[in-house]
Amino acid sequence: RLGDTPFDLLLRIEKTVLLLQNKIEATIERNKTEPILVSLLESSVFIYLVAIQMASRFFASLRRNYLVAGTGSSILLGSILISNFRKEEDTRCESRATIVSSSSYGESKTRAIRCRDGTLIFPWSAPSRESQIDNLKTKEFDILVIGGGCVGNGIALDAATRGLNCAVVEREDFAAGTSGRSTKLIHGGVRYLEAAVKKLDRGQYELVKEALGERSHMINAAPYIARPIPIMIPLEHWWQVPMMWIGTKLYDFIAGDSLSVPPSMFIGRSQARYSFPTLNDQHIYGAIVYYDGQMNDTRYALLVALTAAQSGATIANHVNVEDLYVDESGKVAGAYATDKVTGEKFLVKAKSVINATGPFTDGVRKMAFDAVNKAKGIKNDENEEEEKEWNRDIVVPAGGIHVMLPDHFSPAQMGLIVPETSDGRVLFFLPWEGGTLCGTTDSEAPISMHPKATSDEVDFVLAESSRYLNKKVRRSDVLAAWSGLRPLVKDPSKHDTKSISREHVVEINDGEMITIAGGKWTTYRQMAEDAVDKVLEINPGLRKISSSCQTKNLKLVGSDRANIVCDQRFDSIMITLREDYGFDRDIAEHLTRNYGTRALQIAEIVEAGYAGRKGGLHPKRLISKYPILEAEIVFAVEQEYALTAEDFLARRTRLAFVDQKASVEALPHVVDLMGRLLKWSSSRKKEQLRKGLEFLDTMNVEF
Repeated sequence: RLGDTPFDLLLRIEKTVLLLQNKIEATIERNKTEPILVSLLESSVFIYLVAIQMASRFFASLRRNYLVAGTGSSILLGSILISNFRKEEDTRCESRATIVSSSSYGESKTRAIRCRDGTLIFPWSAPSRESQIDNLKTKEFDILVIGGGCVGNGIALDAATRGLNCAVVEREDFAAGTSGRSTKLIHGGVRYLEAAVKKLDRGQYELVKEALGERSHMINAAPYIARPIPIMIPLEHWWQVPMMWIGTKLYDFIAGDSLSVPPSMFIGRSQARYSFPTLNDQHIYGAIVYYDGQMNDTRYALLVALTAAQSGATIANHVNVEDLYVDESGKVAGAYATDKVTGEKFLVKAKSVINATGPFTDGVRKMAFDAVNKAKGIKNDENEEEEKEWNRDIVVPAGGIHVMLPDHFSPAQMGLIVPETSDGRVLFFLPWEGGTLCGTTDSEAPISMHPKATSDEVDFVLAESSRYLNKKVRRSDVLAAWSGLRPLVKDPSKHDTKSISREHVVEINDGEMITIAGGKWTTYRQMAEDAVDKVLEINPGLRKISSSCQTKNLKLVGSDRANIVCDQRFDSIMITLREDYGFDRDIAEHLTRNYGTRALQIAEIVEAGYAGRKGGLHPKRLISKYPILEAEIVFAVEQEYALTAEDFLARRTRLAFVDQKASVEALPHVVDLMGRLLKWSSSRKKEQLRKGLEFLDTMNVEF
């Protein structure tokens, strides 16, 4: 009506839009209209409304028909919208999320999720493992990385984002070794800062400064899975207060602009008792509270690997390197590998090979020496001096004992660290995955893929814990006990692992293989950058096609990188899971804190149904005591390369590390569902049950 004011017109249009939206929703329900078409219809209605508003204001003075003007603008803007939808990638939504055409709808392994603006998107789908294995067999890579821990995956991500063709292979599972058995802290190292000040050691200071910068990066790269945690240091005497306060303030100062966590503070005895109720405060004057980061280490390492794959890298777990390939020039140019799933053997060729195998570094260094000598026709005893050099171990494996206790031994939002136990080591109590992680580090240990906590070590931790808590910790309280190895770089002049820092080294081995060793979880990104820089240094051809490092501010999958799914407010994901999908609060929190925006994909699996289970039912817990869902098994198999029951129980979820008995209870069901998804034979299922029990026995607390 030409007599209407623009305001009257907009009110009428709004009513029309609501009617159209209701009709669209009814059509969806009745005809199961494809989500991509729904998104186009809803977006067209929205753009029509906006166009009418704009046109009504512009043409009001000309007394023209608002509807005609709006229609013209709508057609123009709608054309732009449709042309954008034809692109393979939609930068408005989760990075690399794909808006697919109707002809390919249903072929994606991921389910559509709804963005904040109502757009339906198909999140990035991980390439199939078969395609990754095929890449290994048929392509020649710029870089081949041996070792799928945090550093190896970080190298793959660094190289791929520079434009290099990179592959990473891991003989077990991603983060199955050291990277999955850490203290779960993202830290600069208060102890190293103390050593730097006392010994005026600039090297230790630089290590702390570097690590604090990387701490900020790790928290910002995946804020849903890495977050600040306050840690209390109890002080027995008043004169300890100024020294410790200055030390932690210096720690904050060194972090500078990359602080990313709240500053440290002093609290009195009563506040310390309130903040950590189980603390034995009889001889406590007060406490210093400082902040570091905390994460789920195996899932963080997996996110790095998946982001590398998304960036173009080839990633493959359960692929064992049997030997190294040496070309005619005497250079290590690949590896002979075996797919442990199928038993198939093949050669992976690469212009450069990087050894990132953590505690197993020296074994691969020796492998390179033997392979180069063999290619040259030289027997080892003819090259005795050089053999002695390469046989010199550069890594000292330092053990860390960890004991899982029930959650009532620590508050949900506060950790506790005792700087010096009776034997001079550190003791920590950290809330983690619904329990209390307790332990100590820096003890010599033999190299093993599955190191096991000894009875004496567990007794030591329990005895020390009882000294600092106001309740006795008994064997019956222990839910799981496990050990981890840290690959510290050896200093021949030192004899104890406490004096060895986490500095890393990059070494050029025989045949120009690169070895990266030492360091710590927090500095994995910098270690990866240094390793790739070394490859480019000795390979001028690769330097010509490579860009500079791109990972410093790169976010990982699930982090809502385009700010469209939840605008970086991950609590809104939790609310969506509870209100739209009806999930229990603890389940919603668990999924959000471990998957970020990808938690919505698991919700869609529940909604759609899986493996014979009807859709729309309340999510089924794997174990009633914990918020882990059965649907997570499906997601782990489809999107996260879970190939064994151990992969799921120990690394896609952390149940094996949190509660050993609950894991044993869940194992048969995990094997059954994974068997149906991966089409295992009955003999394969029996084998998985046996291997699963063998692994879980390493977490056993009954000695």
